[in-house]
Amino acid sequence: MRAGPSQEEVRRHNLGTLLRYVHVHGATSRAELTSRLGLNRSTIGALTADLTTAGLVSEAAPLETRRAGRPSLVVRPESSRVYAYAISIEVDRLRAARVGLGGHILDRRETDRPRGMQVLDAVEPLAEFVREMRVGVPDDTRYVGTGVAVAGMVRRVDGMVRLAPTIGWVEEPVGPALRSALGDAGPLTLGNHADVSALVEHSRGAAAGCDNVIYLYGDVGVGAGIIADGRRVAGHGGYGGEVGHMVVNPYGRECSCGSRGCWETEIGEYALLKHAGRDQQSGRDAVLGVVDAAMRGDSQAQFAVRQVGEWIGFGVGNLVNIFNPEAVIFGGTLRDVYLVAAAQIRSRLNAIALPACREHIRLRTPELGNDAALIGAAELAFERLLEDPLIN
Repeated sequence: MRAGPSQEEVRRHNLGTLLRYVHVHGATSRAELTSRLGLNRSTIGALTADLTTAGLVSEAAPLETRRAGRPSLVVRPESSRVYAYAISIEVDRLRAARVGLGGHILDRRETDRPRGMQVLDAVEPLAEFVREMRVGVPDDTRYVGTGVAVAGMVRRVDGMVRLAPTIGWVEEPVGPALRSALGDAGPLTLGNHADVSALVEHSRGAAAGCDNVIYLYGDVGVGAGIIADGRRVAGHGGYGGEVGHMVVNPYGRECSCGSRGCWETEIGEYALLKHAGRDQQSGRDAVLGVVDAAMRGDSQAQFAVRQVGEWIGFGVGNLVNIFNPEAVIFGGTLRDVYLVAAAQIRSRLNAIALPACREHIRLRTPELGNDAALIGAAELAFERLLEDPLIN
């Protein structure tokens, strides 16, 4: 028979549970931690003391209290002292940030990414951003690693981008290239852009409190992060969530993946701009231009939004039938289209989804906005620390 966990294993587990709670929820009183985590007061006191000694949290009296008697100490993550670097590789942008424990962005950099830019050309400016952000970081801080979000299919074990058609990369060793450019950067973990955004919107954003969530991210292409029963649906190899390549129109346009009639050919950037008669344009600003024109009454722009809205509702209705989520979040340029076409999307969704699957559904926009990918990328780096706060 296998022996139960040792006292040290239980202690480390409890340390990780407490640190994760404070990391996600922010400043929390000892009294609330005692209630939320189901541990007694003395155990909470010992755990917070250990985490304080490790430099991961701090404790202080609350700024104000309305209760009589001695107030419960408040535990805060050491956001300014414990940090990760976060990198986001997107269709039109390269972004990097220094993110403190607790999900606070301490510093950030951004530059345009010309379409067609190859891996090595993209890696160097990102590495330079990290080098710039290192300057002036106090010596008593703790760096835990770097997380990278990529708008494509990522093999997490080695950082190989298997397929990112909207970026133009196929079987590209992004992870090794970044490690080489960053030098002694410590642990580096890659993930899919929509996946990491879904995780943080689920833990601290628009879907907090929902255990079944679909986060849709759109630009040229469309991807999804799917949370089922509180856990990410990754699939074999970690490539789940490629909903943009769900075929919805077998006689539709050819997709960049080589198939025909994929969902992203009907709701992505190119579809909206083509319907609006602006197919010579590209990029987020062009999409926002169509949305703005539709809001001002431009008939061609309104037609484009209606067409795309119909297909968004069509695809979401099918996803709702399959996954039965509590919330669907529209990120990227899908957010902007949703804000104009919400009623139409809901109408099409209601026509397709089964009543039992749709009656509770909430359609939302990201609470963390464009920062979701950066904060989510940082979560990849923080995960090891949150699992075992005493790890070196």
